[in-house]
Amino acid sequence: MNSLHLKRYLITGLLTFIPLWVTWLVFKFVLGLLAGIGAPLVEALIGALAMVAPQTADTLNTRWLTSGIALLLTLAALYVLGVVATQVIGQRFINAFDTLLARIPVVQTIYGGTKKLMAVLQHKPSGVQRVVLVEFPRRGMKVIGFVTRVMVEEGTGREMAAVFIPTTPNPTGGYLEVVPLDELTPTDWTMDQAMAFIISGGAMAPDTLPGPVAAAARDNSASATGR
Repeated sequence: MNSLHLKRYLITGLLTFIPLWVTWLVFKFVLGLLAGIGAPLVEALIGALAMVAPQTADTLNTRWLTSGIALLLTLAALYVLGVVATQVIGQRFINAFDTLLARIPVVQTIYGGTKKLMAVLQHKPSGVQRVVLVEFPRRGMKVIGFVTRVMVEEGTGREMAAVFIPTTPNPTGGYLEVVPLDELTPTDWTMDQAMAFIISGGAMAPDTLPGPVAAAARDNSASATGR
C-alpha cells in the first residue's frame, strides 16, 4: 500500500468518523445533563437501600448503572410533567408555581426569560418570518437568526427585531442582535431546517439561499395580498 492510498483511506475514515463523533458528543451532553438531574435522587435511594441491603446497594452503586437509572427517572419525570402540563389541573398548578417564582426577583428574571424564549420559538410570530438571515459580524457575511420579538424604535418609528443568533455546532449559545426589520432577509425555512443547517455546519441546507431581491419581492407580494 503506497502513501497515496494510505492518505486517501485515512481521510475517508476521518470524514466517516467525524459525523458519528459529533453526534455522540451532542447525545453525550444531552444525556449527561438529563442524568445529572436525576443523580441526587438515585444517590438518595441507594443510600436508603444501603441501610436495608448493603450488598445490593454496593452492586447498584456503579457509575454506569446509577447514570442509567438517573436518566430513566429523569425521562419518566419529564413525561409525567408533560402529561400533567396538558391537563387543566396541571396548568393551574403551573400557573400558581409561576406566580410564586414571579415574587423572587433574580429567579423570576431567569425562569421567566427562559420560559418566554421557549414559548416564542414554539410559535410562529405574526407578520414576520421566524428564520431570517442577518448580516453579521459585518456586511457581506450572513448568519442564520431567529426572530424572537419585534419592537418600535422611539423617535424614528422604525420596526426593530430582536434576533437570536445561535452558534455552530452547539446552538444553545449565541448572540442577541437588535436589527432593523427591513435589513433582515426572510426565509421560508422551518425551525428544523435551520437547526439542521446550524448543527451540521452548513452541510445540511436547502439548494437555494434567499437573497435581498427575492426577499423584497416576497415582501411586496405579501403586502399586495394583505391589501
